[in-house]
Amino acid sequence: MIPVLTSVMLDTRRPLKDGSFPVRLRLTYQRQRKYFNTNYNLTEEEFAKTQSEKPRGRYKELQLAFQAIEQKAIKVIGKIPSFSFGEFEKKFLGRSSRDEVFSTYEQQLIKLRSEGQAGTASFYESAYYSLISYTLKEPLIARKGLKLEDVKKRKENLVKKKKPLLFSSVTVDFLKGYEKWMLSRGKTLTSISMYLRTLRTLFNDVIATGDLNKDLYPFGKRKYQVPAGKSVKKALVLSDIEKIFHYETCHKSEAKARDLWVFSYLCNGINVKDIARLKYKQLSKETITFIRAKTERTSRHDLKTIVAMRTPEIDQIIERWGNKPALSDSYVFPILTDGLTPEEELATVRQATKTMNKYIKRIAAAVGIDKNVTTYTARHSFSTVLKRAGAPIEFISESLGHSNLKTTESYLDSFEDNVKRQYTAQLTAFKNADKV
Repeated sequence: MIPVLTSVMLDTRRPLKDGSFPVRLRLTYQRQRKYFNTNYNLTEEEFAKTQSEKPRGRYKELQLAFQAIEQKAIKVIGKIPSFSFGEFEKKFLGRSSRDEVFSTYEQQLIKLRSEGQAGTASFYESAYYSLISYTLKEPLIARKGLKLEDVKKRKENLVKKKKPLLFSSVTVDFLKGYEKWMLSRGKTLTSISMYLRTLRTLFNDVIATGDLNKDLYPFGKRKYQVPAGKSVKKALVLSDIEKIFHYETCHKSEAKARDLWVFSYLCNGINVKDIARLKYKQLSKETITFIRAKTERTSRHDLKTIVAMRTPEIDQIIERWGNKPALSDSYVFPILTDGLTPEEELATVRQATKTMNKYIKRIAAAVGIDKNVTTYTARHSFSTVLKRAGAPIEFISESLGHSNLKTTESYLDSFEDNVKRQYTAQLTAFKNADKV
């Protein structure tokens, strides 16, 4: 059998605009040569460093990436009974490959949707399209002001134009470039963090299955660290919460939004999805018990049952807005209906959240609260008010359904200035000090 020669080389025949050259995989068979792009562009000096005996830093990463590309090519060639360039290209660039990023995203999306994880699938889908946009240097898909049909068409066009992206091509430099590109398009570090966590998860999956050398993992210490995002203080002080409680609403929609926000605050900061899923069988005379939908799959072996104490205010809200009759298997509030698909449930909950946020922002502005008040503010306010009242962090953590105290600490807002002032005053409270 005539051997197929492989090589990762710098194609210096035509320089790019920035003076660099494309790095390509070259195959030689029966005196014919064919070149395949690798998504890398380097200067001659840079490429030479990747070929040295002991490259360092970025050049070591690139050397490993080039070796992985060549090894993949050799592996594909070995599986072709009668070699041809066409058959090689078909298999080498095949979408079903586990070492190609976008096809792995597509497989993960199918899996998540089949398991009913519509919310998680939505995050993966957003990350998928943003990465395609980055590799093509196309505008990000904007949803505001566009019809659903237009958004769908833009997504389809991106998928048609996308080019294969190997995991070995996702280096520290690639990730830094992606972060910079996203920031330049108005995305926050929080969004970037959420998207890149999905990519990091896929990296871990393909390494665990042996489809990728762990040395090509670009995340972690001394590599690329996923941004934590800026922690924005979301909690309200007790006096502001009181204003919302006693606000005189103008119409039914405003009253319902205000009451459900209050319900969230009083019920351990329960989120809108869990409010929507509440059923009467979860209510006893004294308590409301539930498991956060967010943790049903991720913490299957250590599910935290949250217990909220019923108060007169909670009972009044259920009486005003609850479904009648109060049957055991009926939803408490008329947000969801039986028989919805996971995608329909997600859309319904998002719309309910959007409506609540619209009215609670108006209420906050009307009572003079100079903060961006949302449904999420209720959860942070619940935990922070308890902290300021002296509740142990262990109690707050249990009430929120957290599995560790670090998560709870990230929720807790700082103390108000007047409280800080009181404690600072103790530093010079010499009159009260015991005399030695």
